[in-house]
Amino acid sequence: MPRLLLLNKPFDVQCKFTDEQNRPTLADFCSVKNVYAAGRLDADSEGLLILSDAGWLSNLIADPKHKLPKTYLVQVEGAITPEGIDQLKKGVVLKDGLTKPAEAKIVPEPEWLWERTPSVRFRAAIPTSWIELTIREGRNRQVRRMTAHVGFPTLRLIRHSIGPWSLDGIANGSWQEVPMPATEQEARTLFAPWVQGGSSSREGGFTREKSVRRSKKR
Repeated sequence: MPRLLLLNKPFDVQCKFTDEQNRPTLADFCSVKNVYAAGRLDADSEGLLILSDAGWLSNLIADPKHKLPKTYLVQVEGAITPEGIDQLKKGVVLKDGLTKPAEAKIVPEPEWLWERTPSVRFRAAIPTSWIELTIREGRNRQVRRMTAHVGFPTLRLIRHSIGPWSLDGIANGSWQEVPMPATEQEARTLFAPWVQGGSSSREGGFTREKSVRRSKKR
């Protein structure tokens, strides 16, 4: 039977199961065979990665035509301003064109957030701030380029949710199996509220309690 897994990818882990340079990969955290990532997450980014052995579902999730919202928790350098948030909401002009309007707001640092290894390097004289950012595109390193464009470079980037799926209850470096849509039509029905403009953020944003381990680290 096809499987659908949610993995909370740690920092500095390659988004694949083998690596010729012997760098950390998904295989260090998930031993399930023949599953592949639906979309990508850069090695220097953390958080939600969807894995499945059903190619049709992976293609559906990753296809930008469906515009599934992806929500990120972003630590930026500097105290981000309302003007910076407004620019992100309206869209910013990058080298590959104007981004679509995003959902963005300033949030407090979550109490549940795990420690990153290695830790983020800070400049003592410059404060940092956190934002919640939701986009419906998948350009290369898009979030980092967007925050840099408005003058607040990204220091730490964590993907919290993709459409109906989120990190809730999944500890860093762990995975959780979730129900798998049986058919493409069932998947499209599941996606419909999100594709039609529903926010991917759960009620209360990122203020949930610290996540607990529900699956064994592999």
